[in-house]
Amino acid sequence: MTLITDTSRHADTTAALITPLVERWSPRAYDPTAVVDPAALHSILEAARWAPSANNVQPWRFVVATRGSDVFTTVHDNLMGFNQAWADSAAVLIVNIAETVDPEGKPRHFARYDLGQAVAHLSVQAQHEGLHTHQMGGIEIAKLHEALGLDERFEIVSVTALGVLGDAASLPDVLREREVAPRTRLPLDEIVLKSA
Repeated sequence: MTLITDTSRHADTTAALITPLVERWSPRAYDPTAVVDPAALHSILEAARWAPSANNVQPWRFVVATRGSDVFTTVHDNLMGFNQAWADSAAVLIVNIAETVDPEGKPRHFARYDLGQAVAHLSVQAQHEGLHTHQMGGIEIAKLHEALGLDERFEIVSVTALGVLGDAASLPDVLREREVAPRTRLPLDEIVLKSA
């Protein structure tokens, strides 16, 4: 099995897009020895900080765990299924959290949507920095919430693996097949319901 390169995974778009969007994909094979430069990680989190949000309340929070730390182990131990088989090779695991209730107890109805925008900004900036991300929803949410000692108003939504692309040959067979499978997306005429 050969190393997957960025050029082999470029999106086949029907319109011109900025380079980080064309190059962005979600690998599971990460270099288990690579370390993310602190300045790059700062830029990635800064991109998330400047995402748009309803009424500018910025209801996103992150737990940033670098490989080798106790927090990384805690996050990894609370991933489910195949996620545990590959995510330990990522350099960083980021827990994506929505503040769904404000400190006064009032619901923040757009918190998850706003968190999604922040994570999207984070992902595009990571790609710009030469790194890759993979979003995971297979999480033992209640256990991780307790292990991290989070307040009840904070809801864990996903975990982002961040790191340097590795060799697909390092993955179990079923994941290796998914890693090298052709990239596909629904056509625009299926996702744009109306256009006037």
